Amino acid sequence: MGLLTGSFLPDGQTEELRTYCRHRSNLLHSAAAASKKMQRYLRLLNFRLDVVVNDICGLTGLLIIRAICEGETDPKKLASLRHGNCRKSEEEIAAALQSNGRKDYLFALKQELDTYDHLRMKIEDCDKEIEKKLNEIIDSDDNKREHYLESKPHKRVNKNTPKDIDMNLKAYQMFEGTDLLAIEGMSFSTVLALMSEVGMEGIKKFKTAKHFASWLRLAPNNKVSGGKVLSSKIPKGSNRLKIALRNAANAIGNLKDSTPLRDFFQRISFRKGRVSAISATARKLAVIIWNMVVKGEPYVNPEGYLFLDQKRKLGLVKRIKKQIDKFGLTNQDLGLEISSN
Repeated sequence: MGLLTGSFLPDGQTEELRTYCRHRSNLLHSAAAASKKMQRYLRLLNFRLDVVVNDICGLTGLLIIRAICEGETDPKKLASLRHGNCRKSEEEIAAALQSNGRKDYLFALKQELDTYDHLRMKIEDCDKEIEKKLNEIIDSDDNKREHYLESKPHKRVNKNTPKDIDMNLKAYQMFEGTDLLAIEGMSFSTVLALMSEVGMEGIKKFKTAKHFASWLRLAPNNKVSGGKVLSSKIPKGSNRLKIALRNAANAIGNLKDSTPLRDFFQRISFRKGRVSAISATARKLAVIIWNMVVKGEPYVNPEGYLFLDQKRKLGLVKRIKKQIDKFGLTNQDLGLEISSN
């Protein structure tokens, strides 16, 4: 009768992919809980590993935890397991690893380490199923399969990103030639949430970008009385895609370089605070994504945002030029031969 509006439902393949991704997210939360418990028992054992490493489940942290569970208590031997990328020296790490010898806490630590390893194995199995489902969706559609895109080495890969899956290429193929990762702040986990929660066909079901932002509960819910706006807060309610976009907006706010999205975030943050800036930037991301997918409008950054590897290269070139000018080096001094042709 037209009295009730229809609820959004993704297509069958997207719904299957969503099940895998949501299950993987639940496994990640369980693994994070096990990590926190490991950190608690390490503190009770007087191993202040969390003080000298950023992540106790990183390369250095796990090597030291496994050695502790095997019975090693010598601080110097534990510190020698330090990975080369660790900022703290072996002396600093050894000073933070003075055991009190409590066997009960050591037993609990072993149990939590086994739980963490078991969950990581389940996450890897889930990644394989996600890859199979992505390949199945792409291979069944000629419009998706024909697209190809070079990898983006400047995109920082989080340890929780699905392993052995080229998310850059898969996202480009899933959205039929739309490069969503060209937007600064967009990560592999964000595009995976977009693919699994709504999919390309799901985004096209929304008539306008405003409809899409409203469904995500990111559009302001203006309450007007007598021509005066009483409240403009976003409505209550959340979903996994909204959380992913808010995380991307938060990453944009942390950028050091000036970009249009980052400048927009800073303007809103100055006037209304960081929480409002995250919501406003997440809504703008939703609008940009809808226009890219539905209208085929590529994202263009007029200021030419430079990624980390590009900035390092320019900085290296600048330092080399400075040294050449300082010492008056010539091509012959550098061993460079210029051909006459």
